[in-house]
Amino acid sequence: MRYVGIGLIGAGYIGHTTALAYRQVAAVFPALPRPRLAVLADVDEAATKTAAERYGFARATTDWRALVADPAVEVVAIATPNHLHAEMAVAALEAGKHVHCEKPMAPDLKLAEIMARAAAAAKGVTIVGYNYLHNPMIATARAMIAGGEIGTPVHFRGTHNEDYMADPEGPFSWRCERALAGLGALGDLGAHIVSLAHTLMGPIAEVCGDLKTVIAERPVPAGGRRRVENEDQAHALVRFASGASGTLEASRVALGQKMGLGFEITGSKGALVFDQTRLNELRLYRGGDARGRQGFTTILAGPEHPGYAAFCPAPGHQIGFGDLKLLEVAAFLEAVAAAKPAYPDFSTAVAFERCLAAIKRSADSRAWAIV
Repeated sequence: MRYVGIGLIGAGYIGHTTALAYRQVAAVFPALPRPRLAVLADVDEAATKTAAERYGFARATTDWRALVADPAVEVVAIATPNHLHAEMAVAALEAGKHVHCEKPMAPDLKLAEIMARAAAAAKGVTIVGYNYLHNPMIATARAMIAGGEIGTPVHFRGTHNEDYMADPEGPFSWRCERALAGLGALGDLGAHIVSLAHTLMGPIAEVCGDLKTVIAERPVPAGGRRRVENEDQAHALVRFASGASGTLEASRVALGQKMGLGFEITGSKGALVFDQTRLNELRLYRGGDARGRQGFTTILAGPEHPGYAAFCPAPGHQIGFGDLKLLEVAAFLEAVAAAKPAYPDFSTAVAFERCLAAIKRSADSRAWAIV
């Protein structure tokens, strides 16, 4: 059995889901290299030690550079705020490590491209944490489109709307600061729908964007209020390289929406509809159904769909959000073992960043922009 030393930087929410995935993946996919949780790094010494004990890391540190340099660490997983990704990823790649970086890659395209160039020059395998791409239903949709089951795709409508910042009295955080977060709702949520659009429909060639800050100021702990520096909601018209068209939208102030990720794909012979709140279902419409028998058919996730059977042998019993992160980790470890590219690696994910940057550029210029 091959063991792979894991160093995780960041013990917050995403760090939590990532740690659990690395801890559990060997039990679900026993043929993969077995992670050995070597080092956990974060800024608070006491909290990091507590988290390391909780997840089973051999040791804790407040020095991420020591983690990168540690010979026991073969994989560096980055689960920190966006502005820290680039420096950490580049350092890890230059140290000969494999890198698992949370999305988005960086606060701006320039840094993301630096990361992609570093990956191209390094031996390490990379992956960016677009966990929704690893849903067996997304793989099924991709295969159905490639197989021509809905004909030629002509339109994509994608949304990722949530309400985690809908309260105007919610405090100012790093997500509101351009230097730390980069884009707002577009970078945090829109990145997911862009990744799905790219994966299912192919590259996006042109965009026409509109960004809006709905809540202009937020309270700060010391008192007073601070101006929000990025957008609360984003919309874009898109044209794909294939000739198809579409719309994208993202919001972090969409009251009532807890996980409003979904898409509709219209083809020349049928359509597909997906809703992340029902992540084990994919709805299919076939054109030409007999009159009086028209409507969508619901496809239930089951052991026939790659990845699902590792969790459950029966259809309709369902996998969950945490399992998507575990599938992401499994795909990465498989790529590491085979010394092959993972999906999406830095070279693929930087295309998502170029699309996000083009939407911002379009919104600023109030004109269409080439991706």
